Amino acid sequence: MYVSYTAPHDPRMAPDEYAAMYRPEDIALPPNFMPEHPFPIGDLRVRDERLAPFPRTPEVVRKHIAAYYAMITHLDAQIGRVLDALEASGEAENTIVILAGDNGLAVGQHGLLGKQNIYEHSARVPLIISGPGIPRGKRCEALCYLHDVFPTICELTGLPIPDSVQSLSLAPLIRNQKAAVRDSVYLAYSTTADALIDGFQQEPGVLRGVRRGSWKLILSNCGETITRQLFDLRDDPWEVKNLADNSEAADRVEEMTRLLEEWIERSGDTIDPNQPGWNFPPLR
Repeated sequence: MYVSYTAPHDPRMAPDEYAAMYRPEDIALPPNFMPEHPFPIGDLRVRDERLAPFPRTPEVVRKHIAAYYAMITHLDAQIGRVLDALEASGEAENTIVILAGDNGLAVGQHGLLGKQNIYEHSARVPLIISGPGIPRGKRCEALCYLHDVFPTICELTGLPIPDSVQSLSLAPLIRNQKAAVRDSVYLAYSTTADALIDGFQQEPGVLRGVRRGSWKLILSNCGETITRQLFDLRDDPWEVKNLADNSEAADRVEEMTRLLEEWIERSGDTIDPNQPGWNFPPLR
């Protein structure tokens, strides 16, 4: 069975009883709050990015976060109803339950509100697996994709994994047979929009990134602005300390850049950061 909720999503309109649980003045701003994103990355004036004025203010961001928390709490209560019904059916001990999200939201982080980026707040999502034979309370830091869920379900339920499946089962992680099934993951986002929006020139943008262990490299190309960011998520989970131009991190930048180029080739990506314009044809 599959249940797909629209929350938490804009418009942020939780029922009154849940909205009353969170007062904006009590909300702490995230450490990576910024009034605006510091450089162009594309899609800075689309969809949910236009739900708050520019530059972002602490007061407005606190209201958005409070409304976001209210929707999450309401969603949590609805998931509780499903789990209660499962318990009442007598099948709870024979059921694997998986909770996942399709993307996160910035909600004021890095000067952004939406998901049109590859920072952790938007690319990283919840993934909780519970059921018979699955350890309780175990937290795993291994890298994965959401499409790894399919072969995982197959293996946990004793079904054959189809040959056409290109993703990897997470069952070895759950069973403590392996510490990782992926050495790294590839992140990508592109926009081909080229338009004047409310007096702001929206430039086409390309974002590509790679994560290995705690290290994350992001390359962006928007208009004539090319930016490189390197973060050590172990020491900087909020992605505010860009180490890309730090001489002590030069070897790490080179290593991660090679890894990114390998992923570009492996995935059949058509961009080429070594070519002018990255071989990216924006729609005009």
